[in-house]
Amino acid sequence: MTDPTSVPSAETASGQAAPSGAAPGEAASEWRGVERALLPLRRLVLLSWLLPLAVAAGVVLALTLGAAWATCALLPLAAAAWGWGALRRNWRSWRYAERADDLLISHGVLWQETTVVPYGRMQLVEVTSGPLERRYGLSRLQLHTAAATTDATIPGLAPAEAARLRDRLTELGEARSAGL
Repeated sequence: MTDPTSVPSAETASGQAAPSGAAPGEAASEWRGVERALLPLRRLVLLSWLLPLAVAAGVVLALTLGAAWATCALLPLAAAAWGWGALRRNWRSWRYAERADDLLISHGVLWQETTVVPYGRMQLVEVTSGPLERRYGLSRLQLHTAAATTDATIPGLAPAEAARLRDRLTELGEARSAGL
């Protein structure tokens, strides 16, 4: 669910911004951010795509059209420079909060999105970690519900936190007569 009328985000005790869609009366300390290691991981992926593209474009353009056209290869480098800062803002936007009856997941810089997943609606809680995520000590928590549009993901969790959250959400889902 997106809240277009939200106010600017407030700083949490950790110094990172809490989502602006936080409900009135909610303590800012309830919101938890994702691990900082997610930022260098995503920057590595960004550079691994754009740097080879810039080199290939520069070589191909220089050989076929001349050296002047090779300057067009600076466009992927400009995109990488812009993406470097955009990834930091995106990383700071990821938050989640465990409440009594549901889990809130909030992210987004320009378009802020807050997903509310009631514990009783969860059917499957899955923790995954690909090779790069394992290298950076990260896991991803995937929540599956009956409606595919309400599935939610929390990237960039420490493996211990992802396992704790999976166990807690599974327990709460079972207690609320869910399909887990």
